[in-house]
Amino acid sequence: MFLTRSEYDRGVNTFSPEGRLFQVEYAIEAIKLGSTAIGLCTSEGVVLAVEKRITSPLMEPTTIEKIVEVDKHIGCAVSGLMADSRTMIDRARIECQNHWFIYNERMSVESCAQAVSNLAIQFGDSDDDGAAMSRPFGVAILFAGIDEKGPQLYHMDPSGTFVQFDAKAIGSGSEGAQQSLQEMYHRSMTLTEATTAALTILKQVMEEKLNSTNVEVMTMTPNELFHMFTKEQVEDALKNVAPLEQSRGDNVGRSESDHRLVTTKTAS
Repeated sequence: MFLTRSEYDRGVNTFSPEGRLFQVEYAIEAIKLGSTAIGLCTSEGVVLAVEKRITSPLMEPTTIEKIVEVDKHIGCAVSGLMADSRTMIDRARIECQNHWFIYNERMSVESCAQAVSNLAIQFGDSDDDGAAMSRPFGVAILFAGIDEKGPQLYHMDPSGTFVQFDAKAIGSGSEGAQQSLQEMYHRSMTLTEATTAALTILKQVMEEKLNSTNVEVMTMTPNELFHMFTKEQVEDALKNVAPLEQSRGDNVGRSESDHRLVTTKTAS
């Protein structure tokens, strides 16, 4: 006799007859309530841009960290439950340091993502493992870094699945942002173009007006590893956003004018 839907909901280790783990699916849905984060990987390096939600004018914006340094060559952008993300980031830092002490080499971005994904799937009702969570982690992470393979970008969700991407968006505005990334991204774009594209897309999907206070930007290149933008650097980067949007609008306007011209000639 099958269990009811509510009983499948409560059990984190029980598959439904359709082969679904509802608690994992609910954790993935929780990511869609988090702030929007965008990552782009180019031949020059990688860039992360994340929305910072300032819920009160009394809140100190610098205390909200959406982009964190795991090692000199790896950075992470998170979306979801921040308390869960701290546990994940701590594990990533420990794994990177252990790898350095044992092998005297930097850990690859893929290996770092895999180590954190092993922690993500350690959840259940059993008390045998004291380190196990009683529920899935409610956080998604973008791993951006430089290793022997060059610039790398990986995405990991609460199910523990990690996949390499050229460009990826997570958070509340991820659907619209991902669509814009498919239209704007190309592998040959420069790091400056990628930064401008990320900020442009954030401006489109964010509810608040984009400024240097409510956004974080990080870039990483082989010559200059983890580099967080200062407030002044963010302001300079935002100056390139408006001209890009205007040029896109002009291109659309020219296309519509050309279309009307062709239609008129055809009709005549």
